[in-house]
Amino acid sequence: MHGHTDSWYAASANPAPAHPRLEGEVATDVCVVGGGFTGLSAALHLAERGYDVVLLEAERIGWGASGRNGGQICTGFSKGMEAVEAHVGMEAARACWAVTEEAKALIRERVERHNIDCGLKWGYLHAATKPSRMEGLKRDQESLARYGYEDTKLLDRFALMERLKSPAYHGALWEGGAGHFHPLNYALGLADAAAAAGVRIFERSPVERVATGPQPAAYTAEGTVRAKHMVLAGNAYLGPVSRPLYRRIMPVASYVLATEPLGEDGARATIPGDDAVSDTNFIVDYFRLSEDKRMLFGGRASYSQIRPRDLFAFIRPRLLEIFPQLADARLDYCWEGNIGITVDRMPDIGRLDGEVWYAQGYSGQGVALAGMYGKLIAEAIAGHAERFDLMARFRHPPFPGGKLRTPLLALGMLWYRLRDALS
Repeated sequence: MHGHTDSWYAASANPAPAHPRLEGEVATDVCVVGGGFTGLSAALHLAERGYDVVLLEAERIGWGASGRNGGQICTGFSKGMEAVEAHVGMEAARACWAVTEEAKALIRERVERHNIDCGLKWGYLHAATKPSRMEGLKRDQESLARYGYEDTKLLDRFALMERLKSPAYHGALWEGGAGHFHPLNYALGLADAAAAAGVRIFERSPVERVATGPQPAAYTAEGTVRAKHMVLAGNAYLGPVSRPLYRRIMPVASYVLATEPLGEDGARATIPGDDAVSDTNFIVDYFRLSEDKRMLFGGRASYSQIRPRDLFAFIRPRLLEIFPQLADARLDYCWEGNIGITVDRMPDIGRLDGEVWYAQGYSGQGVALAGMYGKLIAEAIAGHAERFDLMARFRHPPFPGGKLRTPLLALGMLWYRLRDALS
């Protein structure tokens, strides 16, 4: 798809209209900055409530993390529910959990309601990289059960081989309520639904600055949007448009490799269960089969923002460590993209000066959560802020180090890599 990073997602994207650049001055009820899951979700929900909405995207719809991620629909928060309980108490934690479950249900509902062709499938494996990690997966299963989530199975090494043909793992926790899909096609489907609901979408319209306060405005090189409310939904790609938000998240590069189509036999020889998979390391590998039976393998997160010279050479050794049977498979695509993480690995949602709302920092679990947080912002703008206020209770300090924050984070992540290797 023209205008996107050279990925398998772009190469297999559904046909999508090109939206115009913003030119001149436009007035609206809500200006949304960012054409990813958060912004599209907020725009769609607001338009369905009768608001006039303008959405500004710097590149193409789904150009950022929403259109190049691993396509894995995860359960809960990266931080884990025990930490949420410790912060807000059990009653509020159950309400937070309900938000995360609705996030996945929202994907299912939108796919069905808007007939979005994105290869949605359910089934997810958390694979143990060491025998000692099985005890942690058992605790995770017990924690999920306390919240009423019982569609899980603890698999030993032999049972796991029926769903995942890799010598690298010692067992897994399987869950039926998480899954995977084609994220760019989902984003394009949301954009189509939003446009049909009346949202005016402008692409190739990067916002250079915003005015906050009671009468927010967004300024591009060729136009201005004046609105009653503004939603900042750029996440790791928002950059210095809002310095208060920029300081509270860190862009982290992640990489995805796509093999040639493996065919039915190749699929059965790798992930016969057709689940999404991630491992139990702090810095995870994650992978799944595409609709046309390619292996989509991601991971090797980089916290230094230094791009490897050869992405294929960077990712291939990890792929072969997990699937040595793919040594002769042709590698067709390899791409990168930034995710936004927070210090405490909880999403950051809130309100800036006046009528400016935002959500960011999903910390690796934004495929489901971003759409839901967009919905929470829409609810709050419409005057129903209870769930928004609940999630805004999590306060997020800026990353320490000022200009040195990136090398400091990279140094910290080196420790976690060593811990993954040695523990």
